[in-house]
Amino acid sequence: MPLPPPVYRERLWPAWWVFVATALVIPASFLVLLPISVPAGVVTAVVLYGAIVVALIATTRTIEVDADELRVGRASLPRVLITRASAALGPEAVAERGVRLDARAYLLLRGWVRDVVRIEFDDPEDPVPYWLVSSRRAEELAGVLGQG
Repeated sequence: MPLPPPVYRERLWPAWWVFVATALVIPASFLVLLPISVPAGVVTAVVLYGAIVVALIATTRTIEVDADELRVGRASLPRVLITRASAALGPEAVAERGVRLDARAYLLLRGWVRDVVRIEFDDPEDPVPYWLVSSRRAEELAGVLGQG
């Protein structure tokens, strides 16, 4: 049986500046190997940067909400268990990721995504108190989950 179409879908791609910042591995690795061999430096620089780009893309996670379930990366939560979803923007998001963070919470945080959604649920058998998820459209995600 096919999955129902998603009500909400977001892919947490790295920001453009992450690719630019990690490109600094190119001159760094080239300069390290330059005294040994110019071709080795060029090849190493290209291979290292390529590996970083592949790792960034491979670790990109998706947030999906359909009629029955919230899926965050490989984790899933039935919507009937969700009791509250609230968006935290700007300084509130910093506080949620920092001083207000419960170490038992399930986290899907990306440093290049500023805002987060705190998803509280009622499952007495789960020791996780809530999920904290990065989202570029935090208010929209919280709104969709609040309609569950």
